[in-house]
Amino acid sequence: MNDWHSWAAVAVFAGTYALIISEKVHRVAAALGGAAAMLLVGATDDTSAFYSVDSGIDWNVIFLLMGMMMIVGVLKRTGLFEYLAIWSVKKARARPFRVMVMLIVITATASALLDNVTTVLLVAPVTLLICERLALPAAPFLIAEVFASNIGGIATLVGDPPNIIIGSRAGLTFNDFLVHLAPLAAVLVLVLIGLARVLFRATFVHDADRAAEVMALDEREAIRDPRMLAQGLAVLALVIAGFVLHPVLDFAPSIVALLGAGLLVAISNADTGEVLTEVEWPTLAFFAGLFVMIGGLIDTGVIGQVSDALADAVGDKEFGGSMLMLGASGVLSGVVDNIPYVATMAPVTADLVHHLGGDADHVMWWALAAGADLGGNATAIGASANVVVLGIAERARQPISFWQFTRYGLVVTAATIAVSAFYLWLRYFAL
Repeated sequence: MNDWHSWAAVAVFAGTYALIISEKVHRVAAALGGAAAMLLVGATDDTSAFYSVDSGIDWNVIFLLMGMMMIVGVLKRTGLFEYLAIWSVKKARARPFRVMVMLIVITATASALLDNVTTVLLVAPVTLLICERLALPAAPFLIAEVFASNIGGIATLVGDPPNIIIGSRAGLTFNDFLVHLAPLAAVLVLVLIGLARVLFRATFVHDADRAAEVMALDEREAIRDPRMLAQGLAVLALVIAGFVLHPVLDFAPSIVALLGAGLLVAISNADTGEVLTEVEWPTLAFFAGLFVMIGGLIDTGVIGQVSDALADAVGDKEFGGSMLMLGASGVLSGVVDNIPYVATMAPVTADLVHHLGGDADHVMWWALAAGADLGGNATAIGASANVVVLGIAERARQPISFWQFTRYGLVVTAATIAVSAFYLWLRYFAL
C-alpha cells in the first residue's frame, strides 16, 4: 500500500470500528462519520459511493430491508406475532430452553428458503413478545436466532446474499448448494443448539406462574384484523415465491420486496404513515455508512491486496488452500460485512479454481461460502442480519451491546468453522 489514500482508508475504517466497539459513539453516528471521512480523504467519491456496483452502497440490500420492514409493519397490526408467540410457547410447554430450540430450528429452516435478513425481521417480533410473556431477557434469544439465520443461510443459493454472488460467479445452481452445503447446515444447527444450552444456561429459568398464564391463553383471540391478516399473508407468500423463483423471474429480491410492500399498502386499510414508522431508518443509515466505508477500502485496493496475498499463499495446495480460504473468510467476514468481502473474493476464487483445474462445484467455492456465511456470526456487524436484530432490540428498549453479541459470536464462529473444516476434509479429501 504505497498510496497514502490506502493508508488513510485503513485509518478511517480502523478508527470507526474502534468507536463502534467502544460504544462511546452510537454506531449509526460512527458509520456515517466514517463514510464522510472516506469521502474527505479521497478514498472514494460520490460516483463510487452512490452508483458503483462493486464499491458503492448496495441499494438492493437497502430496499430489500425497507420493503420487508413495511410488510412486517402491516402484519404487526393484525396480531399475527402475538398469535405466533402464544402458539410457540404453548407448544414448548413454556420451557425456556425448548422455546429457544424451537426458535433456532424455525429460524434456520426459514433462512434456507428466504434470505436471513427477511427471516429475522419476521421472527424477532415474535421473540420479543415471547420473552415479555415469560419475563425472560430477550437478548440471548435474539442472539441465538441471528446465529441460526446465518447458519441456515448456508444451505441454499438464496439463503444468504454472499451465496447469490458465489452462485452467479461460479455458475452454481440452487441444487448445487443444497447437495453440498445443506448437510453441513443441518449438522451446524445441532452444534448451535448444544452451544446455546451452555452459553445461555443462566437464561433458562422457568417461571411456573408466568407459564401457567400463557398456557391458559387462547392464541386465536390475539388476531385483531382477520381481513388484513389474510391480505398480508397472501402478499408475503407472493414475495417468498418471488425470492425462490429469482433465477427464473430475473427480479432482484429488492424489487420483489418493494412490489410486495406497495401492493400490501394499496390493498389493505393500513395507514401509510404508520407503516413507514415501522421502518428501521437508523439501521438503513448504518448500512449506507458501512457500505461507503468498505467501498473506500475496495477503491483504494486494500481489500484487493488482501485477496491477492491469500491467492499467493494458496498456490497449488488444494487442501491447504481450502482450509486457508475457510479460515481467512471466517476472520475477515467478522470484520467487514460478508457481502462486499465475497464480491471481492469471488474473482480471486475463480482464478484459484481455474489454476487448480477444478470444476464449477470445486471445494474452494464451498470453503468461501461457509467461511463468509459463518464468519458473519463473529461480531455484531459481521452480517446484515446481525445489524438488523440489534436495531430491533434497541427500538424495543432491550439493547444488545457490541461486546454482548461478540463474546458469544466468537465462540459460535470458532466452533462452526472447526466443524466445517472437518466436514470439507471428510467429504472432499478423505472419502
